[in-house]
Formats: sequence, C-alpha cells, structure tokens
Amino acid sequence: MPDPQSQPLAWLKDPSNASLIAGGVAGAVSRTVVSPFERAKILLQLQGPGSNQAYNGMFATIFKMYSDEGWRGLFRGNTLNCIRIFPYSAIQFAVFENCKNTILAKWPRPSHELTSAERVVASSMGGFLSVLATYPLDLIRARISVRTASLAKLDKGKLMKPPGVWATAREVVVNEGGVLALYRGMVPTSLGVVPYVAINFTLYEKLRESMSQSSRDFSNPGWKLAAGAFSSFVGGVLIYPLDVLRKRYQVSSMAGGELGFQYRSVGAALVAMFRDEGFTGAYKGLTANLYKIVPSMAVSWLVYDTLRDSIERL
Repeated sequence: MPDPQSQPLAWLKDPSNASLIAGGVAGAVSRTVVSPFERAKILLQLQGPGSNQAYNGMFATIFKMYSDEGWRGLFRGNTLNCIRIFPYSAIQFAVFENCKNTILAKWPRPSHELTSAERVVASSMGGFLSVLATYPLDLIRARISVRTASLAKLDKGKLMKPPGVWATAREVVVNEGGVLALYRGMVPTSLGVVPYVAINFTLYEKLRESMSQSSRDFSNPGWKLAAGAFSSFVGGVLIYPLDVLRKRYQVSSMAGGELGFQYRSVGAALVAMFRDEGFTGAYKGLTANLYKIVPSMAVSWLVYDTLRDSIERL
C-alpha cells in the first residue's frame, strides 16, 4: 500500500511539475528584485513626441517616483506583476522542458542534447503560451503604472489615486470593446516576447552546454548568474523596439488617445516610431530595461536551476 505522505512528494518530483514550481518561484523572486527598474522603464517608454518629457534617465525616474509617491511608488504594480509572473514564468519553463523532452523522445540521440534550432522551437512555444495565458494581467499592470505616475498629459498635473486591479479591468472591458480589449497589443507583445525567450533560453543552454564540455563546474552560482545576464542582454537589445511597441499598444486607448499612440498595425507602428522619433525613440528606456532584465534573468536562471535541482534530489 503506497504511503500517503509520499504522494505529494512524488507529484513534486515529477520533472514537469518541478519545472512548473521552480519557474514560477524564479519569476516572482527575480521580478521583485528589479521592480523599481521595471516601472521606470514603462514610464520612459510611454513618453512619446507629444508628452512633456517628465522623466529623463533611469535613476532620475526612480528618484522622481520615490519623491512623488514614496517607497510604495517604487513597487507600484509589483503585487500584480508577481501574480502575473508566477504563472507566466512557470508556463514558460515547463513548456520549454516538456517540448525538449518530447523532441528527445521522438528523435532520440546519444548526447541527449538538442540542436539550437530545436531549442528555439521549444522556447518559442513556451514564450507564446505564457503570453496567451497571462496577457490581460500585463495590460492591466501597464495601465496601473501609468495612471499612478505624474504624467501631466494624463492626470493634468495632479497625482491620481492608485486604481485597483478589478476597477481597471472593468474599465477596459466596459469602455474599450469587451473582453477582447484585454488582449489589445498581444500581437506586438508576442512578436517581442517569443524571439526574446527563444534567444534567451537557447543562448543560456548553449552556454551551459559549452561549460559542461569544457569540464567547468556550471553548478557554481557565479557561472549561472553570468550566463543568465549575458543571454538576457543579447535578447533584450535585439528585440527592444518591439517591447516599446507592446507597451504603447497597451495604453493607446487611454485618455482618449492623449498619449499620442494611435497605430494601424504593427508594421505601420514600427515605421512611424523610427520615422517620428528616430533610432533613439525606438530604444527609449533601453538602459532602464537592461537594468531590469539583465539582473532579473540572471537571478531567474539561478533560482530556477537551483530550485529544480533541489526538488529533483528530494
């Protein structure tokens, strides 16, 4: 007769479940660490050609957030972000690992290693499904971040009362076209997230594979942090204009379009952004983004690898 006490442990030790839990925890921990940079990046991205440029520079933006709203302003929207990022990161890692196992089961090979193309396919699938499952929370978080910031074009120079999650969701559904409005901007988001995840995951695993082949000890936390930081840096720089576009789509219908972002399509939006704001406009907030994603993904990979290995050893 099986020991009832062992059943939860057996469930946890399943590779798919271990990846799910480790991925969710890794995402929540890493995003909390860089929450001030995340909000600063959003505010910098949303300063279009028609706004008053209230924010200049990442650290200046963080200081202004603290000055206007206190320490809570640095973590405004982080609870919602953690609620969103736990399933987002969990799905991303779990789908990636399951796709890898499926590929290896269908096309076994002695090395048990995937090719770069196979890793790109597996990580792209994880990136897309994670966006699909959690996108409404991402849109609501972006709305809350903007509503509580002192953008004069948005709040007429007065600091607004922080809106609630359900109130914001209801406002979007009622005033902007129903439930589907919660998915406004998902196409540019997917176009940005999927290649970023593909680059990040594939590059990290290639670095880990190279380290193993060179007989170096990749279990060292320093190596994991460095590999995670490098892979996220490369992916973040390459797809950043699409990340800017993602945030602008999410707020394009706010305040009657007063933020100045009205795009017909993803292609037209990219052309307009480079034409009207130049290269620097397309990469507006890049420094803040790198300050966010580089340490975030470094911590995320460290927590994920460490926690998953610990669970599997139980």
